[in-house]
Amino acid sequence: MHCVASVWSSPDRPAFPHQALAVVLQVRAARLHVLLWQRANAPFVGAWALPGGPLLPDETLGASVARQLASKVELRQLAHLEQLETRSDPGRDPRGRTVATAYLGLIPAGLDPALPDDTAWHPVAALPPTAFDHGSIVGSALGRLRAKLSYTNVGFALAPPTFTIAELRTVYVAALGYDVTATNLQRVLLRRGVLEPTGEMAHPGRSGGRPAMLYRFASSSLEVTDPFAVFRPPSERPTERR
Repeated sequence: MHCVASVWSSPDRPAFPHQALAVVLQVRAARLHVLLWQRANAPFVGAWALPGGPLLPDETLGASVARQLASKVELRQLAHLEQLETRSDPGRDPRGRTVATAYLGLIPAGLDPALPDDTAWHPVAALPPTAFDHGSIVGSALGRLRAKLSYTNVGFALAPPTFTIAELRTVYVAALGYDVTATNLQRVLLRRGVLEPTGEMAHPGRSGGRPAMLYRFASSSLEVTDPFAVFRPPSERPTERR
């Protein structure tokens, strides 16, 4: 046992600090936002960073990111959390080499978790100056989310518990970054068995008119619904698989 420990602590096998980071996304006011906190200390004073911190000796990465998020967001409001990627560029932290594993977390629209004064939501399409490589990690999370919206039911983690198709379209458009029609979205998701009607109608708006049907996601757990499906921007629609 002593021999094994000495090998791992030798100069040829240095131990580097390992951090757990969270990219928490939510659709707010019809735009996809990410949760960031503003750094008060060097390096990158005043820049915005992803919530996270050091991995403790007695915890897993999943437990670490849960602990970090508990200090920033009410954890029960996260509808989905998955490991995203690990960053190990030796120069990513000017203080010395640090490895970071990032997680993707999703919060349903309509919730407004309490945040400390140094933490705020920012549109992913207009990020403020970010610390380290955190802006790039947000980009990776966005790519992961957009891909999974095509072939899984992960939209359940961004949508409110019940919604009209028009409201769901707003969520998908915000997350995908391009327009999708309500008719096509409804047809595709119903065909895949992702959505189910609640049997209730939405309250009519000020303009009156016929109330819209309320829907919900059939499952609140991540499922692959069509492994070959791809949502595409309007310019690529002729080749989109239906």
